Amino acid sequence: MSDAYLDETRMDAQSAGLSPSRLARIEAAMRAEIAAARLPGAVIAVARRGHLAYLQAFGTRDPATGAAMTTDAVFSIASMTKPMTSVAVMQLFEKGRVLLGDPVSAYLPAFADLKLGAIAPDGGLTRTPLARRPTVQDLLRHTSGLTYQNRGQTAMHLAYPGSSTSAALALTRAQAIEALSACPLLFEPGTCWEYGFSTDVLGFIVEEVTGQSVGAYMAENIWSPLGMADTAFDLTDATRARYARPLPNDPITGAPQTLYQERDGEKHWESGGGGAVSTAMDYLRFAEALRAAGTPAGQDLLGPRTVRLMTSDHLAEASAARIADTMDPAAEGYGFGLGFAVRRANGISAMPGTQGDYYWSGVFGTYFWIDPAEEMSCVVMAAAPGEMRLRYRQLVRALVYQAIEG
Repeated sequence: MSDAYLDETRMDAQSAGLSPSRLARIEAAMRAEIAAARLPGAVIAVARRGHLAYLQAFGTRDPATGAAMTTDAVFSIASMTKPMTSVAVMQLFEKGRVLLGDPVSAYLPAFADLKLGAIAPDGGLTRTPLARRPTVQDLLRHTSGLTYQNRGQTAMHLAYPGSSTSAALALTRAQAIEALSACPLLFEPGTCWEYGFSTDVLGFIVEEVTGQSVGAYMAENIWSPLGMADTAFDLTDATRARYARPLPNDPITGAPQTLYQERDGEKHWESGGGGAVSTAMDYLRFAEALRAAGTPAGQDLLGPRTVRLMTSDHLAEASAARIADTMDPAAEGYGFGLGFAVRRANGISAMPGTQGDYYWSGVFGTYFWIDPAEEMSCVVMAAAPGEMRLRYRQLVRALVYQAIEG
């Protein structure tokens, strides 16, 4: 399927309208980062106009052994799982099995009695009935009111069961649904943007509607059709041998660093919000399938109007500022669609890009963006779970856009 929209047979920067000499600046910049011990290694892949234009590995895959990074290295992609879960939901939407305006409780009855939280004068937690229940659309655009525990220090935040990945280690699926349905919402649904467990709940909806695990559904309907052979919710013997690991300590704080797939304990459920592994080329195939929707080469991952809906801004002006304020300072000027941050204007953001480009990232150091106007998709895979990851989002964007010559 992938051959129809992405020519992987040879790298061809010039056919893609990219300058080979300018693309070479990527290697120089990444090697400088690695030499400065800010990054163990990385893989960067760029496609433009349906051509694979750039695919390069840098540095080491495993700092402990010195094993060289390879282009087929496997990474914990954390929240880059979220766009795939969102696509799974929108596939069910296209079949009439999920409606965006439906309340979450239509699929997960445990969520029928959610409450609005508030902090009392004594610092305690109060709960009151909601004006309206959160919908599937609220989950997709992160306006449900759900959050993560580490997104604040209030009694409301402390009521949440950690993050997507820590909750999957600590709780069974049934326990997670019970815990989340008892969590206080930070605001009335639809009135604000807040990052959190929304996409894990979407994964639970996929499972309820299909009767499959979210991983089994994705394998059948996304990964296998797109040739994403190394993408999964767990490592196999083959992918474990290619798994990329971070520096032992954060280069900024000195704190120890570990990734989800390395952590001890049973992973009780497949986290649609953060649990997958993938490679640069696998994820580029996914990105290009989204970019190509509606073009003559486009495939049936989703229909073109559905992708247009997903990549439209679904936020009120006041809500959008929270993406830059609470997630990524360079992303000022981005709103949010149904699974992706969406650029509102050519300017404003500190990152180069084009109005309508969309992206998301993973806390362990991975990042991707799609620029429909430039007919371009880019994937950055790195095991860099600290704050340094924010640097590479800006750096690689700058290096890619400066290489465009036509």
